[in-house]
Amino acid sequence: MSGWVEGRVVVVTGAGSGLGRSHALALAEAGATVVVNDVVPAPDGTSRAEVVAAEIRDRGGAATAFTTSVNSWAGAEDLVEHAVTEHGRVDAVVANAGVLLDAMVGNMSEEIWREVVDVNLTGTFTVARAAWPHMVRQGFGRLVLTTSASGMFGNRGHANYGASKAGVFGLARMLAVEGAEHGIAANAVAPLALTPMSGDTSGSRTSAASQLGDLFAQMAPGDVSPLVVWLCSPECETTGQAFSAGGGRIARIFVGESRGWVGGRAPDVERIRHNWAAVCATEGFHEPVGMVDELAIYARELRAGKS
Repeated sequence: MSGWVEGRVVVVTGAGSGLGRSHALALAEAGATVVVNDVVPAPDGTSRAEVVAAEIRDRGGAATAFTTSVNSWAGAEDLVEHAVTEHGRVDAVVANAGVLLDAMVGNMSEEIWREVVDVNLTGTFTVARAAWPHMVRQGFGRLVLTTSASGMFGNRGHANYGASKAGVFGLARMLAVEGAEHGIAANAVAPLALTPMSGDTSGSRTSAASQLGDLFAQMAPGDVSPLVVWLCSPECETTGQAFSAGGGRIARIFVGESRGWVGGRAPDVERIRHNWAAVCATEGFHEPVGMVDELAIYARELRAGKS
């Protein structure tokens, strides 16, 4: 993967193990200087972030470690400031830090709801926000956020996790819209790989392991990381999209809107019921690239419906 991000400085959160470690190693191999961020200590009490940074340096790459928590706005600012102070700039952020705490809706406590949303969604926004002014000034940036099939499609026992990850996709769309004029691209990746978090089959969720069987054991974090490298590359200008990746398969996940049915102002419920199939039909769907585009579709369809 040599050269795709040559000379770029990339911050990777949650990079002490699993997917984040794999992304950090792949980015370094592709020429980036990597700031490895993780707050969880290694089993021996040392910094997992420093272990990964040392591994990158041992392989001939460039990396530093920083152990602040991005859940805190100040912590995220400190992380980006470290990147800029130590390496001169920040070109890309891979927001990978996350936590999964299962609970069915009726058993969801405020504590585990807030913890998951704070880490997965707020912790993604804080680091993107901290890097934003630097990217605007240099006229370039790449933001790769970590969403999940739980957020895009739903999964039993994942109300907190799925909601936070759906929010991450919405955040990627917003960052893409606001970043377009500044050369900043933002995309989301929904990874499927065997990691300490995904491999835990306890709890109420239907795990990927039970669905895929032996195949899941072969789905490594390294299968996802080349996509992350590509999305960080200056050559990739795609923005505002989400991609499912795992086991060598990559697929775009998109949000579409049906042609719909135009029934006039304040249509009565009986007419809605009668035309429900047209409301839900997917043939001839639209794929808005932003809210303004969706409003343009509304205007076009409403005018067509009156003609």
